[in-house]
Amino acid sequence: MARTAPLGLRIEPAVKAALEKAAKADRRTVAAYVEILIIADLEAKGFLVQGAAE
Repeated sequence: MARTAPLGLRIEPAVKAALEKAAKADRRTVAAYVEILIIADLEAKGFLVQGAAE
């Protein structure tokens, strides 16, 4: 199993509800869904080499 680092953040309740809905539709946990979004954005902007987070 890959090592992970915790990340706490505060978001608006409406954003959290939308995240929960999107994660459920994608059959993922909210944490897994957010991680995928972050990785995709970082790769698209060149901050993370594609495939480095696998």
